[in-house]
Amino acid sequence: MNPEINPVLLAFLATCFTWLMTAVGSAFVLFFKTIKDWVLDVMLGFAAGVMIAASFWSLLDPAIQMSNSAFPAAIGFLLGGAFLRLVDLLLPHVHITGDTVEHEGIKTPWGKSTLMFLAVTLHNFPEGMAVGVAFGALAHGVPSATLAGAISLAIGIGIQNLPEGAAVSIPLRREGLSRWKSFFWGQFSGMVEPIGGVLGALLALSAKSFLPYTLAFAAGAMIFVVVEEMIPEIQRGKHGHLATIGVMLGFVLMMILDVSLG
Repeated sequence: MNPEINPVLLAFLATCFTWLMTAVGSAFVLFFKTIKDWVLDVMLGFAAGVMIAASFWSLLDPAIQMSNSAFPAAIGFLLGGAFLRLVDLLLPHVHITGDTVEHEGIKTPWGKSTLMFLAVTLHNFPEGMAVGVAFGALAHGVPSATLAGAISLAIGIGIQNLPEGAAVSIPLRREGLSRWKSFFWGQFSGMVEPIGGVLGALLALSAKSFLPYTLAFAAGAMIFVVVEEMIPEIQRGKHGHLATIGVMLGFVLMMILDVSLG
């Protein structure tokens, strides 16, 4: 990699792109007050599929290749999941499915809209961190860490942020917020991605020997979000089979992106 290119700056710019894609998805609320449940389920399923594929092709596989062993990747993966579980236990947030409201985290007097926003922020942080780690890894000159691969990961996360943005803003509109307030909070939930991106890049730059652990940590965090939050949410409704098709399509798209560009 060109030493003049700053991986932290690249990570910041890439995650600003993913944040922008969240804003584009959130803008759906300016034109639609509601979206049919099956469409939202397919969109969230697609986003989950992208995240699953990105976790392996862009993060776990390079981590295994770097260490020539699955052991560091396994440790990092489990630590990433454990970290997100701890955040999930402590961060106040809420999940809304139809008329069912499920509160998680520390009890607070905060309103439903704030708690919904925090729930999606919890989703977005590991996505930004994953992109940041991928760009930070470029500084070490590891063959399995390529600029094209990092770019493909950013593109994939950006694509899946489109449905995620809509999945935040439209439920907020249903809860009584105005169109513009719903849009604002929807896009604002993606602001955490540049923060996660810069942090991930700095972690990857800290030590080459820890790079496999860092990559796998980001993968574990993303898989935790998919399994703990996204898949149960899309399977609660009546359109689980359609959502599963969305997962498959998202996985295939991210796999093609990574293999083609990486």
